[in-house]
Amino acid sequence: MKSGNTELADLRAVAWQTPEAGEIRKRSVVIAGHRTSISVENAFWQALLAIAMARGLSANKLITGIDRERRGNLSSAIRLFVLAEIMKGTDRATE
Repeated sequence: MKSGNTELADLRAVAWQTPEAGEIRKRSVVIAGHRTSISVENAFWQALLAIAMARGLSANKLITGIDRERRGNLSSAIRLFVLAEIMKGTDRATE
């Protein structure tokens, strides 16, 4: 089984190369006990799942945390969170 960091590295390498990566899908999530839906590209969703797994969290728990800290649209906040996490990994790789 791969570690969370290895999965994120693999994701950075291939997530954007699939034909479906840019397709936006609506997904149902539960935030603090309330059902809602978000619309994000498949690549961002897969990255979010990998980050959640690396942290030992469910996707819903991770999204609840993002929701607490966000300003503006939740789907945009998720994209920005994923981008920031991937950039952290890129920064560590270049040190």
